[in-house]
Amino acid sequence: MSSAPTPDLRTASVDYRCGDDVLEAYVVTHADGSPRPTVLVCHDWSGQNGGIRAIAERVAALGYTAVALDNYGKGVRGAETADNTHLLTPLLADRALLRRRLLAGVDFARTQAAVDPERVAAIGYCFGGLCVLDLARAGAPLRGVVSFHGIFAPPSLGPQGPIASRVLVLHGWDDPLAQPADVLALAAELTAAGADWQLHAYGHTLHAFTFPGAASPEKGLAYHADAERRSWAAMRAFLAEVLA
Repeated sequence: MSSAPTPDLRTASVDYRCGDDVLEAYVVTHADGSPRPTVLVCHDWSGQNGGIRAIAERVAALGYTAVALDNYGKGVRGAETADNTHLLTPLLADRALLRRRLLAGVDFARTQAAVDPERVAAIGYCFGGLCVLDLARAGAPLRGVVSFHGIFAPPSLGPQGPIASRVLVLHGWDDPLAQPADVLALAAELTAAGADWQLHAYGHTLHAFTFPGAASPEKGLAYHADAERRSWAAMRAFLAEVLA
């Protein structure tokens, strides 16, 4: 294990597999090692980098076990402030592969000693927001999912069955990657699937509003401190409810 980010937390990078692919989770546990309600963290288009690992530590500090999943593969990382289209595009083009990797991550996490396998939720940012919605669509054994400034396009992998996971969508209303028509389509999809869903839309807010490094409003990306604060509070309340 690596040195802990706080005296009460322990961190470790742990390999897991999806078929022949080796992936690497970042697992944050508490010093007592006891099974706790658990939050999976799905990375943005840059991969499981330092920013996502810091979010996992911040989530664990709320009292949960946190597991940052890896949907690109061990050692495959982009730069947090660069164009990572080359990493993202293959998985957007093969949503079946993405689903397999996501479900492999859930299966891995639920085997960990510090995880209560019956009380697991997932959160995700940008591409990770799409990932957690895909987990809900796939019927993964999750109590709930939270999408931060996510992408809403459905995977088109056959008829959508019932969605049992509760869903919280935290969305910047001016996000060019998820425009009002996309929001309405997601609402219709979740409603048709019988999901318990809610949407928090933040006005005058663009994509990537939780990332302080987002500073390209001409491209539709900008940090918004109020939206970040409000969305984190909404996530905390949601997790406290679904993981109780």
